Amino acid sequence: MAKSQTAVNASALTQSINPSALTFADTRELETFQGVLGQDRAVNAIQFGVAMQRPGYNIFVMGETGTGRSSYVRDYLKSEAKRQATPSVWSYVNNFRNPREPQAVEMLPQEAGIFRQQISELIDQLLATFPAALEHPTYQQKKSAIDYVFNRRYDKAIEHVEREAHKRGVAVYRDSSAISFTPMREGKALDETEFAQLSEEEREGFHNNIAELEQMLSDQLAELPQWKRESSNDLRQLNQETIKNAITPLIEPIRNRFEGHEKLLAYLQDMEEHLPRLVLEELVEERLLELREEYVKRSSLEESLMPNIATHHVENSGAPVIYEPHPSYANLFGRIEYANEQGALVTNYQRICPGALHKANGGYLILDAEKVLSEPLVWDALKRALQSRQLKMESPYSEMGLINTTTLLPAVIPLDFKLVLIGSRQVYYLLQEYDEDFKRLFRAVVDFDSDLPLNDDHLLAYARLLKSRIEEQGYADLDQSAVVRMVRYSARLAEQQDVLSARIGEQFDLLAEADFIRQLAQDELICADHIDRALAAKFERTGRVYDKLFEQMLDGTVLLETSGKAIGKINGLTVMSLGDTSFGSPARITATVYPGSKGVVDIEREVSLGQAIHSKGVMILSGFLGNRYAQRFPLAISAHIAMEQSYGYIDGDSASLGELCCLISALIHSPIEQSYAITGSVNQYGEVQAIGGVNEKIEGFFRLCAARGLNGDQGVIIPASNRLNLILNDNVVRAVAAGNFHIHCVTHVDQAIEILMKRKAGKMNSKGEFPAGSVNGDIIARLEAIARMGEKRQSD
Repeated sequence: MAKSQTAVNASALTQSINPSALTFADTRELETFQGVLGQDRAVNAIQFGVAMQRPGYNIFVMGETGTGRSSYVRDYLKSEAKRQATPSVWSYVNNFRNPREPQAVEMLPQEAGIFRQQISELIDQLLATFPAALEHPTYQQKKSAIDYVFNRRYDKAIEHVEREAHKRGVAVYRDSSAISFTPMREGKALDETEFAQLSEEEREGFHNNIAELEQMLSDQLAELPQWKRESSNDLRQLNQETIKNAITPLIEPIRNRFEGHEKLLAYLQDMEEHLPRLVLEELVEERLLELREEYVKRSSLEESLMPNIATHHVENSGAPVIYEPHPSYANLFGRIEYANEQGALVTNYQRICPGALHKANGGYLILDAEKVLSEPLVWDALKRALQSRQLKMESPYSEMGLINTTTLLPAVIPLDFKLVLIGSRQVYYLLQEYDEDFKRLFRAVVDFDSDLPLNDDHLLAYARLLKSRIEEQGYADLDQSAVVRMVRYSARLAEQQDVLSARIGEQFDLLAEADFIRQLAQDELICADHIDRALAAKFERTGRVYDKLFEQMLDGTVLLETSGKAIGKINGLTVMSLGDTSFGSPARITATVYPGSKGVVDIEREVSLGQAIHSKGVMILSGFLGNRYAQRFPLAISAHIAMEQSYGYIDGDSASLGELCCLISALIHSPIEQSYAITGSVNQYGEVQAIGGVNEKIEGFFRLCAARGLNGDQGVIIPASNRLNLILNDNVVRAVAAGNFHIHCVTHVDQAIEILMKRKAGKMNSKGEFPAGSVNGDIIARLEAIARMGEKRQSD
C-alpha cells in the first residue's frame, strides 16, 4: 500500500513538453532571437541604470557565470552608445615652463587629427627653414657686424701691445689660440741659439721687457670676457629675433584654425615663446658639427611639439564602450614609460600611455568585479576617481618608496563615465555589507536570474536563441527532436522540469559538440541522437574518477549491497563534483545503539571530517527521537553514526533521513532492505525536506544496480518536494516503466520506514500511543526498556 502511494510513475521522471508549442519541423523555419532570454528584471534594471545620469548611479551586474550577462550588457551598451554624443578627445601636450607637469588639452574628435597634422607640418617647415634662415644675407650682415665689433676691440688691444713691443725690440706672434713674444735684433727674431749667445745683461733686459709686455697684454685684454658675453648676447638676440620672425608665419595658420579655443591658443603661445630656444638647440647650434640625420632631428622636435593624443574617437561614432579584461592599475589609469639614457631613466609627456579610464571617458567602462578586487591598489583608486570625477595619473608605487626616480605629474582630466561592474551575488553582498563607498557609488543593480519559467513563449524564444547561435557559429540547424533534447538538458541544468537554465554558455558548448558529431556522421541536421552522443562523450572524457570508484564498488573494495537485508546499515546517496562534472555515488551509512548517555554521536564530526551542516543534521536526530518517543521517560541511549569508507570532508544534511532510518533499524533490530538507497533531509518532527543533486544520486545508484543486475526490487527513496526536480536519463525511465526499478517520493520518515523495513510504521492514537508490533511501537518499547535499565543501575 505504501508503495502505491509513494511510487513515481515513469512519465513523471523527466520533462514533458507541450507538442503544440513546437510549430516548426526544424530551426530553418525560425527567425533569430534578439536580446536576452527571460531576463525582464535585468533588462529593465540596466535600462534604468543607463538612463539615470546622476552621480552615484554606476551599475553592478550580478548573476551566475554563463547566463549571458556579460555579452548582453556589452551589446546593450554599444547599441545605446551609438545614439549618444561622441565625447571630446584629450591630448597631453608639453608644458614648456615645467616639463614635469604636462598639460591636458580638450578637443573635439575632428579637431584632434587636424591639430596633430598641422603640428607635423609645422615640424616639416621648421626642418626646411632652419638652419637655412640663418644663411640669409641680411642675417649674415648683422652677424658680421656683431663679429666686427668684437674683433675690432680685440685687434685694437693687440695693436697697442705690438707697437710697444716693436719699440722694445720684441716680436709679437698671434695664432688662433695664443699670443707669444720673441726677442729681435736688427729686425730679425732670434732663435734659442742666438739668444743664448747674448750677454747676460741683454738677456735679462729682454726677459724684463717680455714680462712687462705680457702684463700690458693682460691689462689690455682684461675686458675680453665681457666683450665675448656682449657679443654672444647680441648674437643670441639676433638668432632669436631671426628665428621668431621665421616662426611666427608658420604658427599663425594653426592659431587661426583654432581661434576661440583658449586652452589651445595658450599652448601655441607658450610654444611660440620657447620654440626659438628649441630650434637653436636642435637645428642651429649643431650645424657647425657633423650634422645629425634628418630623422633624428625630426624625432627631437616631435618629442617636444607633437600632441600625445590619449583618446581616439571618430566623429559621430557615439560614446565609447570599453571592456578591460585585465584591470591592473596601469591598464586602468595609464602608465608612464621610461627610457634608459646613459644609465639614467628619463621620460617626457610623449611616454604617457593612456589607460582604460582615458578611453572610456564620456562613455562606459566594463570591468569584472572579482578581477578588480584581486588587483592591488586598484579598488580604492577607482573609487577615488568615481568620487572626485577626475583622472589623476600618479604612481602608487612611488608613494610606497618602491620607485625612486623622477616622474611626471600630468594634468588632471575631468571624468564623466559610467562604470559597469560584472560579478557574482556573493561579491555584491559582501561589498554592500563592508564597503560604505560602494553603496553610494553603485545604486543601479542588475540581477540576472539563474533560470526562467518554461512556458510556450519561452520555449519558442529558446529555439530562436539556438537559431541565433547556429547562424553566428555556422552550425547546422536542429530538427524538432534536437530542440526538445536541448530543452531537457537546459531543465536538467536548472534541476527542475518546468524551468530553463539561464546558464546559456554550457548549452552553447553542448550545441557545438553535437554539431561536431553531426559532421562526423555527415548528417544534414542536428538531431537528438547527436546531442545524446555529445553528452555521453563528455561524460566519458571527464568520468575517469567516477569509473574508478564504480569499479571499486563492483569488485567489493567499497562495501555496498544492492540486495538482501541488514540491521543498522543503509545505502545513502552522495554527489561528488569535480570541475564542471557532477556524479552520484552511493555510500554505506551504519549505526550502532546501546544503553548510555552520550546521545547520538556523529563519528564524522568527532574526527573533524563532518562539516557544520552535516553535523546539524545528525544533531536533529536526537531532537526527533526525544520529541516523538521519549515524552514519558528520559532518552538514555548512546548511538554512533558513520558514513563508511569516507576519507574526506562531508557536508550537507541530505543524509539525515537515511541516518535516522538506519538508527531506528539498529535501535529495534529491524532489518533494512539493501536493495534501496535513500536521500533526504529531515527535521525534528520527521518531515522530509528537499535536497540537491537528486538526478545524479538516482542515476549513480541505478548504474550500480544495473551493473549487478536489476531484479525488480531495487529503487531509490527521495523527498516528495524533489518530484519536480526529476529529469532522469532514458535508461532509468525505461527501467521504471518496465517495473525493474522504483522511485518513491516521501513526505515523512514513517513512509520511508515502511518501504525500507516492509513493516507498518504505526500511527499515534489519541492517547499518544503507537500500535504494538509497529515500528514506532517497538521504538518506544526499546527506548523505555533502555531507560529502565539506566534507572536500575542508578538505584543499585
